[in-house]
Amino acid sequence: MKRLHDYTVVLRPDDNGTFVAYVPAIPGCHAWGRTPEEAQAEIVNVFEMIKEEYREEGRPLPQDVDLEAVHACQS
Repeated sequence: MKRLHDYTVVLRPDDNGTFVAYVPAIPGCHAWGRTPEEAQAEIVNVFEMIKEEYREEGRPLPQDVDLEAVHACQS
């Protein structure tokens, strides 16, 4: 079974001063924290819960997705 380090994890600051971590390939796999470290620790817990749900349902976890970070161009 796949592990979290097999996936791309996005960590970004949120508008309210917290941090959000999420796995784009897995719907619902997101967490937040007051610090980047808290968000990263929480995403591990969320991933483990989702992985268990997939296992119980007999479904494989989805493949990772390719991401590209870009900045919007101003006109």
